[in-house]
Amino acid sequence: MPTTELGIADSAIASVSGMNAELASADPALVGNDAILASVLQGSGDCIKILDLEGRLQFMSEGGKQVMEVDDFSLLKGCPWPDFWTGEGNGAAKRAIMDAASGKAARFAGIANTAKGNAKFWDVQVVPICGEDGSPTHLLSISKDITERMDAQKRHELLNSELQHRMKNTLAMVSAIARQTLKGDDISERREAFTSKLAALSEANDLITSKTWKSSSLRMVVEGALKPHLSNSQQAFISGPDIDLSARRALSVALTIHELATNASKYGALLSEEGRIEVRWSIDDAAGNGEKCFTFVWREFGGPTVSTPTRSGFGSQLISRALAADFKGKVLLEYLETGVVCTMKAALSDYSTDS
Repeated sequence: MPTTELGIADSAIASVSGMNAELASADPALVGNDAILASVLQGSGDCIKILDLEGRLQFMSEGGKQVMEVDDFSLLKGCPWPDFWTGEGNGAAKRAIMDAASGKAARFAGIANTAKGNAKFWDVQVVPICGEDGSPTHLLSISKDITERMDAQKRHELLNSELQHRMKNTLAMVSAIARQTLKGDDISERREAFTSKLAALSEANDLITSKTWKSSSLRMVVEGALKPHLSNSQQAFISGPDIDLSARRALSVALTIHELATNASKYGALLSEEGRIEVRWSIDDAAGNGEKCFTFVWREFGGPTVSTPTRSGFGSQLISRALAADFKGKVLLEYLETGVVCTMKAALSDYSTDS
């Protein structure tokens, strides 16, 4: 007997034994009570079916008949179940039957019409029903109607795509206005800095919208913001645990990395190929009081000697103020001789939300 068949049979027996024990503890009269099974099959909103090993319909629950819009099951009994599925769903249903008939559980999702021809999206599980010897005798199929969820997801993706398109157009328009308005060689450096910041903002928004405005991986944000500034991948070392950032905080980190990398390209470690950037973050109990702290550090090596600037520009203000505000923490920007070091410390909170 295949191991998979034995495993499923043993699991089913254990589940039934455990269920009976729990029912008995509530009321011994509930064990073996057919009314419980009937209530479950009628009350469940899932379409519960029993198929033979060839995939032909043998039984459908009362709740399943309602969701599948079946008025007379006798017209469907014995029909090949995969015939309800078209396209890729048909192949997936046939493979699920083959897997379950061989003793393995299967799962897939796809579109199938109800008995009245209404298309619905289903999440389907197919498992073997084993006999006393552990071999499959029938197949159990449970289909959950997830049409509303899939429709909502499609609407969300459509709106997100439209929003991303409009934002790109807006940023492109702002950039064009800037080029037309900020003319003259005397302000060329500030014009380039402004358009560079717009480009960074556009790239950061691309990353955020690709995650449907929910959250973004800190590593992805850092790598994406750094990439345009590196002459080779060996110039940056990035390490830290997996952390998801909210859209607002992801944007803040992306713009901060862009500012630091731009300065490093002009005056610091990225001025030459020998220079290196290290970006690390960690979560620990630094204060020793049981409260976890999020620490984020940018450090430069191998560049020219760095000196503290005589005035605070927009970039340093963005880093010191906006980053600290968005993370509700403290930011320290140091201009050491060996290179710039930017350190942020904040109490650990749910960074996947905008709280």
